[in-house]
Amino acid sequence: MKTIRYSVLDQTQMRSDLNAHEVFEESVELAQYAESLGFTRYWFSEHHNSRTLAGGSPEILIARIGQVTKTIKLGSGGIMLPNHSTLRIAEHFKVLEAMYPNRIDLGIGRAPGGDRQTAQLLNPSNTFDPKQYVQQIAELQFYFNVEEQKKPGNIKAIPVIDTAPSIWMLTSSGESAYLAAHFGVPISFAQFISPYGVPEALNGYRESFKPSIQSASPQTMVSFFAFCSEDETEVHAIGTMMDYRLLSFEKGRFEEIPTIEAALDYPYNDYDRARILENRKRMIVGTPAQVKAQIQKVIEETDAEEIMFATMTETKEQRFESYRLFAKVINEINDELKLEK
Repeated sequence: MKTIRYSVLDQTQMRSDLNAHEVFEESVELAQYAESLGFTRYWFSEHHNSRTLAGGSPEILIARIGQVTKTIKLGSGGIMLPNHSTLRIAEHFKVLEAMYPNRIDLGIGRAPGGDRQTAQLLNPSNTFDPKQYVQQIAELQFYFNVEEQKKPGNIKAIPVIDTAPSIWMLTSSGESAYLAAHFGVPISFAQFISPYGVPEALNGYRESFKPSIQSASPQTMVSFFAFCSEDETEVHAIGTMMDYRLLSFEKGRFEEIPTIEAALDYPYNDYDRARILENRKRMIVGTPAQVKAQIQKVIEETDAEEIMFATMTETKEQRFESYRLFAKVINEINDELKLEK
């Protein structure tokens, strides 16, 4: 019987009412709350050279969250691998795995997580060649292979331990989906980045999947920008703010921290409204009943086992309540799946 898992993607977004310290403290509280609600994972994203996002170092945030949680899996969504030395990332995440055994996910991607100039400064040896990324994935699997790491003479990512982090491939395209299948790792499709070709990419991944030491069978996740509230007025306000934020990004306004007031007052033209309709495909937004219908459609179209939510809100209370409602909705869906069987 299929059970849908639900998880959190924390992009450590700056809000008009918070500084960076307060953003991180809210993440600590939210991770504990998510664990109490039964969320499977809590992931942090990697971004650079942007005042609107606070988290440039997911591994540091994972270490902090691990101190205050016990069961929820912790990870990166993701580490932008070309920005870094593969060995250094392997060691960061093996340290985390030693601290919190069988709870660490290393979600990896190849986007820069910011602009190309910053990516070059992060890793001057980065050639932006896709072949280099493929080589890095192979190196990670070697460093996470428990038996290979114990052999004399092999380069070791320390500490040498008896468990390994789980590698997840992040993708917004079919190309990376085939890479995930080739290396035999779970896949997370970032529909919040690109809403196109998701079912096709996941089906291609399942059909081409090669079992690995880590995974004997395919595992799939789809992730969205998301918000849920029982108040329809609040749904409209936050939904409009999310529309405004994505539109602002498309227009190159990367430094603006959006507010509901700015979003409601903005003079949208016909092009803006057309883009908003397209960007809505990157979101799950609505009342519990509306969100439930949207999630059921995602499950039907993609057959994904897990849904990950990245919220945009204007207050802490809205954010926490939204995650409570997402957990409630998916538990209802799971109860219905049990009855169907």
